Amino acid sequence: MPTMSEKILAKASGKDKVEAGDIVIANIDVAMAHDLTGPLSVESFKKIGAEKVWDPSKIVIPFDHQVPADSIDSANNHIIMRKFVKEQKIKHFYDVNAGVCHQILPELGHIVPGEVVVGADSHTCTHGALGAFSTGIGSTDMAMVFAEGNLWFKVPETNRFNITGKLKENVYAKDVILNIIGKVGVDGSTYKACEFAGETVSDMSVSDRMVLCNMAIEMGGKTGLVEPDKKSVGYVEKHSNKPYKVYKTDLDSSSLNIINIDVSDLEPQVACPHNVDNVKPVSEVDQEIDQVFLGSCTNGRLNDLQDAAKILKGNKVAKGVRMLVIPASKEIYTKALEEGLIKIFVDAGALVSAPCCGPCLGGHTGIIGPDEVSLSTSNRNFKGRQGSPEGKVYLSSAAVAAASAIEGKIVAPE
Repeated sequence: MPTMSEKILAKASGKDKVEAGDIVIANIDVAMAHDLTGPLSVESFKKIGAEKVWDPSKIVIPFDHQVPADSIDSANNHIIMRKFVKEQKIKHFYDVNAGVCHQILPELGHIVPGEVVVGADSHTCTHGALGAFSTGIGSTDMAMVFAEGNLWFKVPETNRFNITGKLKENVYAKDVILNIIGKVGVDGSTYKACEFAGETVSDMSVSDRMVLCNMAIEMGGKTGLVEPDKKSVGYVEKHSNKPYKVYKTDLDSSSLNIINIDVSDLEPQVACPHNVDNVKPVSEVDQEIDQVFLGSCTNGRLNDLQDAAKILKGNKVAKGVRMLVIPASKEIYTKALEEGLIKIFVDAGALVSAPCCGPCLGGHTGIIGPDEVSLSTSNRNFKGRQGSPEGKVYLSSAAVAAASAIEGKIVAPE
């Protein structure tokens, strides 16, 4: 019997059934390229002689990586993409004020269950939280999608993480996924669909499920997936009017590997430099910090800002520590304003920036210098990821980030 991925890819390729290892040509429902990856896709699109995109209503172009433009090169990239959008009459274009691509696509109704979604960004796997087969592809592959509307895939096997246990206070989805990656390693799910299931996941909000799926790529996953339930279907019907179909995995599938994980005793986790699988409980980490980054497509959502604000309210960011807060979208920023969260951050001494990727790629706002240490709620801590290759990046939940900003060193919230 088939898995979710096999069912979705069978539908997309016009087949009754596919199996793990099969090569299929699948029709694409949504294709996304942003300001950093888009220009190469456009260049390749023109090189292959394509004149018109296959369907301008199925392409989404957001600007999020270098916004507002921080160099002549990035400004030129924006010009290239704006021109392409206009020439091709692409309906869904979001300029510099919208937010991070992986947040605004589901938020603005572009993602529904049962679709095949591709993005010229590795963390496109985030959208599997709504039951779509969603994966990152290269910019040149995206050029072919723009032209033809389909792409070849090898149907992946599936690692299904059956997560059980009630999370302790101050333990979050970020701690769960860091713990999983620490256990299986950065190559523990290479080219596999990573399904997240079990009572713990059922209890999670859609935002928290996005955290799990977002980081599937950090263990080599082709995509991250959560079977749709009332919560995710409710989210979809609130945000989108697109038709959808719910697929679920048959537990007797021959390509399914079930990994049981009990999180009842899980402590807050931290990924230490310079690999995401170098994970330790916060209690085992003794590290002073220079900067805290609260944001990104992993943990820049409203609930993350709320968690951090509860801890920061009435407190101050430690002397010598810079704290940068970047909501993941305009909608989240607006809600944070309405709830008074922005004032809490500013009063605590944090810097609040407009929705964007910020320091996550090391080329924009808030990068770190040599020998500096960043604690970040983002998803990668490779050398040079947030600036100088001589710097160090640790990864944590929003709550750990806020508590650490106050203490000036990595600590768990009390």
